[in-house]
Amino acid sequence: MYPMSLSDAKARNAKPRTRPYKIADGEGLFLLIMPGGSKYWRLKYFFAGKEKVLALGVYPEVSLADARERRAQSRKALAAGKDPGEAKKEAKRLVIFKSNNAFEVVAREWFEKRKHEWAPRSADIALGRLEQHILPTLGPRPIADITAPEVLAVLRVVEGKGTLETARRVMQICGQVFIYAIATGRAERNPVPDLRGALKTPVAKHYAFLKANDLPEYLKKLDAYDGSPQTKLALRLLLLTFVRTLELRGAQWKEIDWDKAEWRIPAERMKMREMHIVPLSRQAIAILRELEERNGHREFVFPNEHNPAKFMSENTMLYALYRMGYHSRTTGHGFRSTASTVLNEHEFRPDVIERQLAHCERDTVRAAYNHAQYLPERRKMMQWWADYLNKVAAKKM
Repeated sequence: MYPMSLSDAKARNAKPRTRPYKIADGEGLFLLIMPGGSKYWRLKYFFAGKEKVLALGVYPEVSLADARERRAQSRKALAAGKDPGEAKKEAKRLVIFKSNNAFEVVAREWFEKRKHEWAPRSADIALGRLEQHILPTLGPRPIADITAPEVLAVLRVVEGKGTLETARRVMQICGQVFIYAIATGRAERNPVPDLRGALKTPVAKHYAFLKANDLPEYLKKLDAYDGSPQTKLALRLLLLTFVRTLELRGAQWKEIDWDKAEWRIPAERMKMREMHIVPLSRQAIAILRELEERNGHREFVFPNEHNPAKFMSENTMLYALYRMGYHSRTTGHGFRSTASTVLNEHEFRPDVIERQLAHCERDTVRAAYNHAQYLPERRKMMQWWADYLNKVAAKKM
């Protein structure tokens, strides 16, 4: 036992003086009493021939027993040839490093860097998946320490709810966060590829769509539809242009180029984040002129009938299809498959069809040029498609 001259009572009762003073405990440990009454544990030691002083805490938050334990740990470090002062600094640095490199910190930074690339709704969904499924478990963990089994445990919870597609998306987000962490020097590897094959594979769900021989009946039912005239025109234009339903619903008059007979959908409204040109057939122009008489003073081609400052609800056309008897038989999105199938059957070039569908992912260097790719062929194809639909509508059933 050390020849200790300090007791808890002596430390507690030590009164401040006009100058700082020390009460020694032995083996370099002493209590420093300041004029203001604060009391600090300090350890004097020698390392590499130099005298140093190490702060061990504040009394009484750090008790006499705790201070002696910290002295013992420091002396073990000295015996091992380590400077306890530098070891303390390194431990503090590591705590700060790990807190700044927690999965949540990196994930939110990744999200902020990427969200401008997504549509607002897509960004909200990605953030929701992060906050609901990933961060509660992995958020506080240093990202460099997270293992594949830890990620799998998070995914198993999502998978266990039967939401297989969500589990797959959550795994993708985790992988992208790890890739970002590697790029920014906060992790050395991505454990997500190790999980390949570990999750159940979701069964692909395809949109129901009409076949060519279904079109005559559909067009006659659409012609007889007695609901909102705007909804009827929207369904006609959707079939003629076979854009995505959100692209149609959010159409703005400023996107229509009447002179060139083109609809130019800006990149921020496109799934592929690239401006898309829709050549407008004579039939499509006629529908837009009719809509212009109704809504030309509005921002949107298809304003919401309850709040014209917004565009048409996502369910408006779907409910119209239900009323026409097409529940489970087709959706607005299904018209894309209908058009693609018919155009392929009539031997239009697949590249031209795919480009008009805005399906192909392209690198950002090419993206600036591809919005007009195959445009002359696409004009002819879109007019052929509109004429084809006229002929189909004229058929007797």
